[in-house]
Amino acid sequence: MAFDFDAAVQAPFRMQPGLRRLDAGAAQLSIAGRGSRHLIEKLAVLGEAPHSALVTAPGFDAAPALQALAAQAALEHPASFGWDGRKALAMSLGWAVDVDGHVGASPAHAPMAEVGDTLRRLPQRWRLAALLSLALAEDFAIIDGRTAQIPWLAVTLPSHWVPESKVGQHFAEVHAPVADGHRLRAAGDALMRLVSAPARWERFVWTITPNARLDAHPARQTAAGWQGGPADAVAAQAHWRTERQTFIPVPDAGQAVFTIRVDSQPLLEAIDTPHKAARLRDALASMSPAVQRYRQLAEVQPALQRWLAQRAVR
Repeated sequence: MAFDFDAAVQAPFRMQPGLRRLDAGAAQLSIAGRGSRHLIEKLAVLGEAPHSALVTAPGFDAAPALQALAAQAALEHPASFGWDGRKALAMSLGWAVDVDGHVGASPAHAPMAEVGDTLRRLPQRWRLAALLSLALAEDFAIIDGRTAQIPWLAVTLPSHWVPESKVGQHFAEVHAPVADGHRLRAAGDALMRLVSAPARWERFVWTITPNARLDAHPARQTAAGWQGGPADAVAAQAHWRTERQTFIPVPDAGQAVFTIRVDSQPLLEAIDTPHKAARLRDALASMSPAVQRYRQLAEVQPALQRWLAQRAVR
């Protein structure tokens, strides 16, 4: 399911869990097709800076969660991804990786050379996770429901945060920098137990940014930031960045795989109806100054408000 605009964009704006139970059989994963932005940017990160994306706490065993993730991908996308309990085959990429990290090409599916090169350069323990990361549009983290810690991450497209600094932290520590995030932090332990149980959940996150790229790791930021100007000029600089987040439970291990699908498009294209403009105008107007600063929107919020107000009455 795509990003749900009306469910996500509400006034007053609040930083809170905002979980919604998924219907039975609802898709949680999506294939990153050849030539897709997700695959191109993920290949760049895993090829140039894998240490910033693939991180784990010492001694943590990710095997049960990775196998649950591979099984879910095969269940949802049998024409593009296969899993036999030991080996994953990404037909969309033409490569397979087994649980021991052995890489093999699949000639019947036209292997992408750059994918094979990337996988082979990684340590064997990371190759199955990397294949899943490249085959799917989502990024992943493993949540320990018993400790509320994040012991493992495969996050290539972070939204202005540093995955390598978060590994092993408690949920409350991970979200400590979030402005007005007291509701989210207070719910952390109960939330982690909830998403590690058999029910499945989703939530949505959004922001407006001058950065067009999916990869928004602070160390790899290339955008110059907001340039200012009149309302139309600010809107033309802006990009609508969204995340659909879901939880794949691994109840036998007391864990869940946290999935993050990032998307970005120009604000002028994303806010394409008066209805969306009015909802976003009201949500932005209700953001606290602390949240505006945290999301780097304080300097452009008035201009965005004017542009959205004009768009809302067209």
